[in-house]
Amino acid sequence: MDILKKAATDPLSAPVLDFVNAMAASAMGVSVVTTQGVAGRFGLTVSAWSSVSVEPPLLLACINRKNLIAEAITQNRYFAVNALDDSHADMARIFAGRPKLGAPYEFEVGQWHDSEHGLPLLNGASATFVCALDSFHDAGTHRIFMGRVEEAVSGTVSPLLYHNRTFGKFEKLE
Repeated sequence: MDILKKAATDPLSAPVLDFVNAMAASAMGVSVVTTQGVAGRFGLTVSAWSSVSVEPPLLLACINRKNLIAEAITQNRYFAVNALDDSHADMARIFAGRPKLGAPYEFEVGQWHDSEHGLPLLNGASATFVCALDSFHDAGTHRIFMGRVEEAVSGTVSPLLYHNRTFGKFEKLE
């Protein structure tokens, strides 16, 4: 049963619904995590990723273990985080499995190139990070991937944001 449906009908699950709603009220950057290797080529829209350390450069990405990319990253040992720009809302939907254009996970939307390790990297991303898998930890429904950043590229475009279950763009306050 879907966790939100269960939370809506089960009073014991109310804290889960409260948590989900509070997370939706928090603005987050949107990225597509990609991998390619022995386990195949995958991409998935995520908002749960963060820097961890500058020395050494580490970041983490959290992915539901039910998603095929979780096992693929574990086997491939490399992943990339492609931070989307504010023109990439359709791409975010496609890689989230809710396509409005094309088929999910086929890299037919956007322009991509391969990293030294064969990872799909998005041309024109607001930032890109190429990571070697350092470690992973299962927590609840998700797997937390810790990546040693081997390459980081900064773009000059405005990031795509996710807030209250919709996409938006950053606007500087005067």
